Amino acid sequence: MKIKKFILLIGDILILYASLVIALTIRYRAFDFNIFEKHLLPFSIIYIIWLIIFYIHNLYELDIAKNNVEFSSALIRALIISGLISVIFFYLVPNFAFGAITPKTNLFLNVLVFIVLFYTWRHLFNFLAGSIKLRMNTAIVGYNLQAIELAKEIIKNPQLGYRLKLIIKNHEEIDKTDFPEIKITEGIKNLKELLEQEKIAVVVVAPEIYHSPDLIQNLFECIRYKIDFVNLSEFYEKVAQRIPLTAINQVWFLENISQREKNLYEISKRIFDFFFAFLFLILSLPFWTIIALIIKFESPGPIFYKQTRVGQGGRPFNLFKFRSMIIDAEKDGPKMAQKNDPRITKFGKFLRKARLDELPQLWDIIKGKMSFVGPRAERPEFHQELKSKIPFYQERYLIKPGLSGWAQIKHGYTSSIEGNFEKLQYDLFYVKNRSFVLDLGIILKTINIVLRGGGR
Repeated sequence: MKIKKFILLIGDILILYASLVIALTIRYRAFDFNIFEKHLLPFSIIYIIWLIIFYIHNLYELDIAKNNVEFSSALIRALIISGLISVIFFYLVPNFAFGAITPKTNLFLNVLVFIVLFYTWRHLFNFLAGSIKLRMNTAIVGYNLQAIELAKEIIKNPQLGYRLKLIIKNHEEIDKTDFPEIKITEGIKNLKELLEQEKIAVVVVAPEIYHSPDLIQNLFECIRYKIDFVNLSEFYEKVAQRIPLTAINQVWFLENISQREKNLYEISKRIFDFFFAFLFLILSLPFWTIIALIIKFESPGPIFYKQTRVGQGGRPFNLFKFRSMIIDAEKDGPKMAQKNDPRITKFGKFLRKARLDELPQLWDIIKGKMSFVGPRAERPEFHQELKSKIPFYQERYLIKPGLSGWAQIKHGYTSSIEGNFEKLQYDLFYVKNRSFVLDLGIILKTINIVLRGGGR
């Protein structure tokens, strides 16, 4: 999947510069390298901004690489924002800054050519990514809850490059109505012939199969057929970008969660958090007065709201936010915020959607209680309930909580046990794979959510 994302990026870059060449050729009736060279720097600056905007709008995520409404709407939003930023850039930057060229004259033509080429390229990529001929035939050996979820993910997302052809069960019961088009067989009879007949390239093995020596021996004998054998939990993580809770145990944490190898990353992240939290705190201070006055004008009560939250290592800390609810909102006890929650004030809805209610948490980041990126800091009352009902819930606190996180952008807000079960899978994925690249991606995607009014 990383190769496909890399192909997308390289393709976009080639389309960007091809559109510039075509636009200049049309404008000047012939291609002139000297003219192209003069336009190269200013348009390269713009193209970098465009690529960032494309990333923010998830145009490099394979789960929306489909020729459907979701992809088209994301593409249109990204192109509109990119065009507006380009116009602002070229009208603000004086002509002499780029060798007295007039890029404003060529920008409109460049944008038109790019839209045609880009739209055609992306639709072609999406079509080819989901093409049956280019997908690897895949089999799942073993049948459990995670195998069911994985099967549904593969079927729902053909652009990931896999085609589920076969499920081999090991005495488990299977509701065949869930997968009417998938061949389902039991046991190990004629296993080699079956894999060869279906032209299987990838075999996903559930952990229960390791307790069946006969089946393992038969799979071992199939290695010579150049078949890739992968563990269910690893393949599920790769496809769904979350950790399958029902397929892991304590050993998984010992093998995959190493704190020592992340020491340099953690130190660098702490420096990053402190510097930018302090910078944003100073820059945002003028808005604090305006927010405070509106809060006081709209409803009686304090400006700030203090809550106890669970932090790194399960240690509680006090978190401060701008008050977005009416006074005595929890007079009947702690309660998770709901959709269209009547306790939230009118201005509070705006604060939440714009994430401005979280500005005071910059101080928590400066103090080292939180980070910009990490799992959501839960309230102790809800933490105890979720901990008792969801396995390994406590392990999300191996790292500092964050203003935003992988679970927040992939799943969003939830108040149900089922929703928190799924969010924990994303949290554990982040704990295992956290890096500056992943952090930057989360921050950029959070900006997209805020701009679209997706806060809550």
